[in-house]
Amino acid sequence: MGHIRHSPDRDVETPRAIVALSDEYDPDFVDPRHHHRRAQLLYASAGVMSVVTDDGSFVVPPQRAVWIPGGAEHEVSCRGPVSLRTLYIEPGAAGALPDRCRVFEVTPFLRALILEAMALPRLYDEAGRDGRVMDLVLEEIRTQQIAPLHAPMPRDERLARVCRALLADPAHPGDLDHWAEMANMGRRTFTRMFRDQTEMSFAAWRQHVRLLEALSRLAIGQPVTTVAYDVGYDSPSAFTAMFRRTFGVSPRRYFES
Repeated sequence: MGHIRHSPDRDVETPRAIVALSDEYDPDFVDPRHHHRRAQLLYASAGVMSVVTDDGSFVVPPQRAVWIPGGAEHEVSCRGPVSLRTLYIEPGAAGALPDRCRVFEVTPFLRALILEAMALPRLYDEAGRDGRVMDLVLEEIRTQQIAPLHAPMPRDERLARVCRALLADPAHPGDLDHWAEMANMGRRTFTRMFRDQTEMSFAAWRQHVRLLEALSRLAIGQPVTTVAYDVGYDSPSAFTAMFRRTFGVSPRRYFES
């Protein structure tokens, strides 16, 4: 099965601000919960990943990237074969970069910079062209557009238990009363606490999780009709309409790069 270089940070401890690593992973590979001293940019040049942290669940389709700050605990799962390009960034160099995980679109320019970084020597010349390439990488990361590929996790363990159950089975037909009972809460307390802790209604959160699951399935080649029913929609047209409202394009257009 696929492997991960997953540092023990000894693999990435060099005197340089950025270390670039590439790797290939098999379908269903899981890198268990861990963290790094350095921040990470995980870029899926092919394939789809999911990343789970204390703050939420993130889906990373092809040609998108996830930013993980240094010290953040995270688990990475591969839905199909994944070509991964990772940049490990020193905390000092990442100072003006986000302090929370987020997924963003990768422009053609940043994509080219990431691939160029992979080709540079580990001890690249900081004062020359190579150093300027790495400086540009950091500058471009700061300007990327955030993608709506994140489902926030509530802090309360009872609510988090419900969320984990839905992440495992987004199509579960349980109604609001079912989930409130699972959390051992009254319906009104459940809905109020859920909105307070996620800034989303429970219904909107569940809808978004279904879309993220659909995105993962579409990215590995499953047909729209199959995906729509598998994640709990009544029809492919209802699914496509919700997908378009959320992501701005149809499922087919979303994966055109």
